[in-house]
Amino acid sequence: MSWHQGLLVSFDLETTGTDVEQDRIVTAALLRLEGDGRPAAKLTWLLDPGVPIPDEAAAIHGISTAYVQEHGRPPTTAIEEITEALADALRAEIPLVVMNARYDLSLLDRECRRHGLRTLTERLGHAPAPVIDPLVLDKHVDRYRKGKRALQALCGHYGVRLDGAHEAGADAAAAAGVARRIGEKYPAVALPSPRALHTLQEQAAAEQAASFQAYLRRSGDPRAIVEPAWPLIPYQAGA
Repeated sequence: MSWHQGLLVSFDLETTGTDVEQDRIVTAALLRLEGDGRPAAKLTWLLDPGVPIPDEAAAIHGISTAYVQEHGRPPTTAIEEITEALADALRAEIPLVVMNARYDLSLLDRECRRHGLRTLTERLGHAPAPVIDPLVLDKHVDRYRKGKRALQALCGHYGVRLDGAHEAGADAAAAAGVARRIGEKYPAVALPSPRALHTLQEQAAAEQAASFQAYLRRSGDPRAIVEPAWPLIPYQAGA
């Protein structure tokens, strides 16, 4: 049986921005999904990140600074719960679906460090795995397709329903749906071992980063650097 026919856990964050080193978690969702896509469990968190939520971010996910100050939980407690819930799934070898995992998992790593908590890597004793990233998979199986590859675009391309884009639970469910459709459609990634798929994505992500970096340099930015590491950007003290 391939990974796309079995149990999956899917994870998504909504945040204060797009900088993994500086931005903060606002909401998080972790869904446990049966092989047929039915939800078996759902955990959600609303955090008061302790910093203002920029208007640009609030316009995307609809959550304001005033709202989290009234209803959000302290970040240290919530981030501990989020990280341990992810660790529990990965300890059980349940594949973890994360759309653009390099962003979400790196930002969570930095939040753990910010609040003096053990990182996901420290809890597991190794880098997070097995992870399934629909963005990396889609670029790997359909490299030359034109157009956007954000989650909404992938849902349209693969015929996956997305209700309430930029709500963490809805995005997590949709990401798992896209991942399954890719597994169904492309036998080359429908591997029986999620660990083997993880290794394939590490290699694919590095190749995709190198290709994009070369494109940027050809396009007039000779010093462009595109991070090749996946699913976690290595931490650099003082970054």
